Amino acid sequence: MRIHVLGSAAGGGFPQWNCNCPNCDGVRRGRIRASARTQSSIAASGDGENWVLFNASPDVLQQIRNFPALQPARALRDTAIAAIVLIDAQIDHTTGLYMLREHRTPWPVWCTPGVREDLSVGNPIFGVLAHYAGIDWRALPLNDRFSIDGAPGLAFEALSLTSNAPPYSPHRDKPQPGDNIGVTLFDAASGKRVFYAPGLGEMEPHVWAAMQRADCVLVDGTLWTDDEMIRLGASSKTSRAMGHLPQSGPGGMLEWLDRLPRATRKVLIHINNTNPILDEDSPQRAELIARGIEVAFDGMEIAL
Repeated sequence: MRIHVLGSAAGGGFPQWNCNCPNCDGVRRGRIRASARTQSSIAASGDGENWVLFNASPDVLQQIRNFPALQPARALRDTAIAAIVLIDAQIDHTTGLYMLREHRTPWPVWCTPGVREDLSVGNPIFGVLAHYAGIDWRALPLNDRFSIDGAPGLAFEALSLTSNAPPYSPHRDKPQPGDNIGVTLFDAASGKRVFYAPGLGEMEPHVWAAMQRADCVLVDGTLWTDDEMIRLGASSKTSRAMGHLPQSGPGGMLEWLDRLPRATRKVLIHINNTNPILDEDSPQRAELIARGIEVAFDGMEIAL
């Protein structure tokens, strides 16, 4: 199984276009050692030829250009993307569907019924795309292993995460199972597992069990502290209120990752532009290195 990180930043990317926080201003002016990042998305393959796209970020065209394997040029109009899996209905995970409207046939899009509702009513992307290639919706099951046509060698199992639906959702502030999911990817040949959850607001027992069984966890690294955005004056909400478990502090992501088996590969993804771990010389980055935790970057390859 190959996992290719197409985008590793949270919504807005890094640097964010209108942000002058120490990270964004620092990387623009060359004052800090950091790499630009596009918005969160990965691609997975069991054979190195056919790929499943997880989330369609607003940066998807740049991401495809940066990863030639997604464009094998076997025909006049071609792609190696066999299907798209949506983790949630957030703008930064779905807007890229517009960019992929020239596909020759309806896109097989796997998502939960709740996400389908959000993208049909609150933010009707699916309706707009019906005028182009269209969407071939596949109901994504929870807690049941499934396979995807055109993605040989891989199997998947999704579980619901505690989070909130987007502001435009009909059930905003009334959480429904499937608003936000994590996915375990299985390699049929090796039996290896990757657990992927770019948005994780609470460590529930079923989530922790899935992480413990994984050979690699690729999980929420949005904010370093719970009050990070408040202290910077960038938001009035805490990390947890936004549906993201902070890395530091009691009950934070680092404490959980420290409890995983030593052999588990631990990678943070969906990094917000304000997070000090983006600065490669920061004490926060040094702490991650000491704990054996990696920070995802665009172009990162994970092979299991």
